[in-house]
Order: sequence, then structure tokens, then C-alpha cells
Amino acid sequence: MPVAIITGASKGLGRALAAALAGRGWDLVVNARSAGPLEEAARELRAAGQGAGRGAAARVVALPGDVADAGHRAALVAAAGELGGLDLLVNNASVLGAEPLVRLADHPLDGLRAALEVNVVAPLGLIQEAMPLLRMSSYSPSYEEVASRADSALLRGGGGNGEAYDSHPNTRNVRNAGSPDSPPYIGTGGAILNISSDAAVEAYPTWGGYGAAKAALDQQSAVLAAEEPGLRVWWVDPGDMRTDLYAAAVPDDDASGRPLPETVVPGLLRLLDGGAPSGRYTAAALPGELSSR
Repeated sequence: MPVAIITGASKGLGRALAAALAGRGWDLVVNARSAGPLEEAARELRAAGQGAGRGAAARVVALPGDVADAGHRAALVAAAGELGGLDLLVNNASVLGAEPLVRLADHPLDGLRAALEVNVVAPLGLIQEAMPLLRMSSYSPSYEEVASRADSALLRGGGGNGEAYDSHPNTRNVRNAGSPDSPPYIGTGGAILNISSDAAVEAYPTWGGYGAAKAALDQQSAVLAAEEPGLRVWWVDPGDMRTDLYAAAVPDDDASGRPLPETVVPGLLRLLDGGAPSGRYTAAALPGELSSR
């Protein structure tokens, strides 16, 4: 079965996406800083996987830790390797840099450094660690195969991708992937999903530190997509959501009318199902629809 790593998976969008993938039969490696909420989420994910018709709970490895720690990133990738490989890496974990948000004139520089470390440096570190496994994945079709149908697949919702198959036929070679004497990996590759924000492209007062980090993540994603044509690289602005992160950012705002993270998940699944080309996508008003931007 396909394998995904999802950071920041104990709540919010990370947990919602993990639940959807577990329901499709995916095996998961999930991360969060707090062990208790992460283990609670892992139990929910295993139950969701049990309902996928596989006859057993989904394999879910829950590893609490900080994605800014190189050793922890290595442990996440090693766990995916033990599950059979890696088809999807979701960089969802994020910090604001200041809670609540403040204007740039008052923004703590240590907080900005933390936002850059978690929101930009850590995703790249995890990508670097995971690159051999991602390159060996044959889960996604080749660009040539998908080019003629990607846009229409996104519009009509694509097909399911939870069928049993061997998504890692070349895993035995993964330790040598990318080395000069290794066999070339199949140019279908895995996918990287980096969670961005509209603060990366809009000038919102008090969102400058967080927005700068997300803007850097966007640019980093764009360059990575150009450098790694055998992979899908998606950076997605999920739009406004009712999350703990938003509540910490703007505690005086009434977020009760904001959509729940679960409403964004269908659109993310359509990227995966449709084999969407690398690029920046934004969640549209209707659940399940995404537009490139």
C-alpha cells in the first residue's frame, strides 16, 4: 500500500488529511510535538484504516518530536522505509513566530528565526532526507502519461487511489538511489505537498513574520519543482480555516464562521488523484475544488 509522512498530524488539517488517507488504505508516519494528542490521533487513524476494507487497521507510526531536529526528521523517514517506502510527504507542521501576531516593528527576532526554521528549513531538511525514497516511488503516473488528462481529472474529481498494488517495486535499491552507480529510478516518483498560506502573497498587517516564512516556502517549492521534474511538488494555500493556529494568531477574532479543515481535504485528494502538475494551488470556496495560482 502507499505510504505517506504527514507532519503536524495531531490536529487541524494534518489530522484531517491523515484520516482521509487512512480511510483509503494508506500507511502513515505521523508527527506532532505533543505525544498525547498525537497518540490519540493515531488511534483514530488506525480505526479509519480498519474501515478501508483491508481486514486490519492501517499501519500508523506516530513519532512525537520537533521537525526542526535533524535526528527526528531522519527517524520519520526511516519509519517510512520500514513501512515499504514513501509516496507522499506532507509538510504541514508550522509555527507563527509570535502568539498573538504582532506588527513587524514589534516582532521578536527569535520568533522570526523559529518561524523560518520550522516553516522553511525543516521542510527542506525533511525533503532532503526523504528524497531517495520519493524518487523510488512509482505511485504517480509519469508526466507524459498524465499531461493530457491532468486538468480534466482535476475538474471531474479523478478516480480513487486506494487499490492494493506494489507501489515500491524498486525499494531494494533505495539506499543507492541517486548514487552514480545506481540504476536510474523510474521517472514517476512520489509527491511533496507543502502547506502554504495566503499570507505568503498578501500584505496583511501583523502577518509579516509568518507570511515571510511562507513566501520563502513557496519559492523553495517552486525551485524544487524545477529541479526535480520526476516528482510532483505542490504548495497549497488552504484558505481560512478554524484551527488552533489561527486562534493563537488572532485570539480576539471569532473564528466560528470559518470552515473546518476537513472541508479542504477533498481538494487535496483531487491533486493526488488527478496527478496534478507541480505548482501553487489555492483552495476555492467550494469543498473539493482547487485552482492553480
